[in-house]
Amino acid sequence: MPLDLGATARLTAECRDPGGILTTAATAAVTITLPDGTTAQPEPIETAIGTYQADYPTTVSGRHSVRWVWTGPAASVTDVFDVREETPLAILSLADARSQVKARTAQDDDDLRFWIGATTRAVEYFVGPVVVRTVTELHSVGRVRALALRKVPALTLTSVTAARSGGTSYQVSALDLDGATGIVRLLSGADLYGPLRVTYRAGRPVVDENITAAGRIILQHLWRTRLVQGRGGLAGGGDDFSVTEPIPGLGYAVPNRAVQLLNPDQLPPGMA
Repeated sequence: MPLDLGATARLTAECRDPGGILTTAATAAVTITLPDGTTAQPEPIETAIGTYQADYPTTVSGRHSVRWVWTGPAASVTDVFDVREETPLAILSLADARSQVKARTAQDDDDLRFWIGATTRAVEYFVGPVVVRTVTELHSVGRVRALALRKVPALTLTSVTAARSGGTSYQVSALDLDGATGIVRLLSGADLYGPLRVTYRAGRPVVDENITAAGRIILQHLWRTRLVQGRGGLAGGGDDFSVTEPIPGLGYAVPNRAVQLLNPDQLPPGMA
């Protein structure tokens, strides 16, 4: 499961000889490649014969790759781990998620947070950004009457700057933003000249109940389908959360009941 930014990743690996026997190596090294391309090499320790451990305090969000290398015997292992953003996108709180799936112990929390992230992406597939975030886009345009931002609803413009040397930048006070459509125009009615790099805030400061309810249903559906019943079926497969037909782009991941709740806020294709 992804780690929180700043948490310590405890890395473990086993050194085995060519016969598959756990073996104490003459040397051991572990290299972590961070998402920005830099590397770190925490000191590994042997906790049991052939079993090694290294602790690494995380500093960057994103996918990290890990490579263990031993000599005497020659062996190697590769792995990955993920680190969440400092402010992860979450349509539901952990407390709401626990209540919805009736989780009884804190041992489910890591799994729940993972599925909250998946649920958020699924909801935003239909209605665009729900969780407020900063977006930066490059618009490779020439002379245009208006720009169409790619994430709506858009809340406020932060900056609109030239994306090439000698280009034209614009003060946000001179621009009009239609948040529902993402259309940006000059108040003067003049044309915009690109290419332009646009930074803005998108999302919903107030999340309506139908969107939150759809998120709860999707989360519960995903949580149930991860549990296999003794009869060999998927838990929850026969209740009113079931999916009766595939949804373009999402297959059977989202119950129709949730889609119906999202319909009032659903964006046209290509705008989410």
